[in-house]
Amino acid sequence: MGETWRLVRSGHLTGARNMAIDEAVIESVAAGGPPTLRFYGWEPAAISLGYFQDFDSEVDEAACQSLGIDIVRRLTGGRAILHDVEVTYSLVISEAHPLIPRSITESYRVISEGLVRGLELLGLEAKMTVPPRRARGSPLGSSPACFDAPSWYEVTVGGKKIIGSAQVRRRGVVLQHGSIPLDLDADKLFAVLKFDGDAARSRAKSVFKRNATSIREALGQPASFLDVSDRLLEGLSEVLGVRFAEGDLTASEERRADELVRTRYATREWNERRGTRVEGRLAT
Repeated sequence: MGETWRLVRSGHLTGARNMAIDEAVIESVAAGGPPTLRFYGWEPAAISLGYFQDFDSEVDEAACQSLGIDIVRRLTGGRAILHDVEVTYSLVISEAHPLIPRSITESYRVISEGLVRGLELLGLEAKMTVPPRRARGSPLGSSPACFDAPSWYEVTVGGKKIIGSAQVRRRGVVLQHGSIPLDLDADKLFAVLKFDGDAARSRAKSVFKRNATSIREALGQPASFLDVSDRLLEGLSEVLGVRFAEGDLTASEERRADELVRTRYATREWNERRGTRVEGRLAT
């Protein structure tokens, strides 16, 4: 094994807090902090919107409120994800690190190899996807939900997407984070997204169910948050050739996250606006 990276296990936090910590760690790594892998969950459940998604046309705020689901906009692109019973990973590392290719798709590949290995250690036959030529570069489908179909180097089991990841690059740093459902509740997800009528909602939900799976469905047995995160940790360590040392956020990271919750991620201004540009290069 080579160098040592930091591992942070944050537990289950609000959507605003989770997104604030991701951004605080970006700033920390940009200032010279160590590459950081974080595992976390969400309490309460939350819908995270992609940076460019339109709040008013795609999320039913009243339905979210009635079901006790938070709404937060993330820094990364892509479509809406319901974060409920899941493991979420976040990896933050300098773009200049020799393990990280300059190409966005190739950096996805490197990280996905570690995730695939982790799922193999869990007992799953996981694969990375390469979309057929006609799908490459095609626009997103009509559904506002993530997991409708895999894209470059995302992770599938039995042909179904099991990890939804997104990446952003800013301040010379790569953030890639992803949702790994332990269970999937399609009814809850499609109850809080907006569609042009019940028929469109039903069609989108059918597509989702055909194309997405969860850890427990794929395994055919229960799997805990700790079991899954530990196997992913082993897989990433093996493939990347690095050690992970358990640690905590620094006091300055905690303070910065507090500030970002208050001024950004818990505010209607941030969560309802649609991004028009982002500093750095965005991958969806």
